[in-house]
Amino acid sequence: MDIIIYGTQYGSAKKYAEELSRRTEIASVSYEEINDINIYGTIVYIGSLYAGGVQGMKKTMAKYEVGKDKKLIIVTVGLADPTDKENTDHIKGGVKKQLPDGVYEKATVLHLRGGIDYSKLNFKHKTMMGLLYRKAKGLPEEKKNAEVRAMIETYNQVVNLIDFESLSSVIEELK
Repeated sequence: MDIIIYGTQYGSAKKYAEELSRRTEIASVSYEEINDINIYGTIVYIGSLYAGGVQGMKKTMAKYEVGKDKKLIIVTVGLADPTDKENTDHIKGGVKKQLPDGVYEKATVLHLRGGIDYSKLNFKHKTMMGLLYRKAKGLPEEKKNAEVRAMIETYNQVVNLIDFESLSSVIEELK
């Protein structure tokens, strides 16, 4: 038996999880509703990126029994360009910190692009993004990487980078 678990704050990871579920006929469920992840042979965890971590993953994976013969696919969802190695290396570092010892090495980690609607952010996230924006704007041009420039360009806008066709990499891993 397989499962798709998602962690989302504003909906992008849930949209990917629901679409993947539709395409694969594997049930999807929020990390808040999962009890025993160890009954599943294949676990796909789709989580939104927030402040260097993946929404709900640490809590969920704390229940994961290391050493069991399972397939684990971790899919991050964020604004960062997944074709930029600097971005993915940074994301993978955050993912590794959230997993029990020995799990990261056995997992497949993939990255998808999500979205942001600043008008729907809660106060805490609006404040955090405002601080990041001001810090990014103040950086010298040579210190602004592609991710920083993209954040500056899209600040306070609605950005939707969801691409369901990018789920093909996840589907391929499931085979």
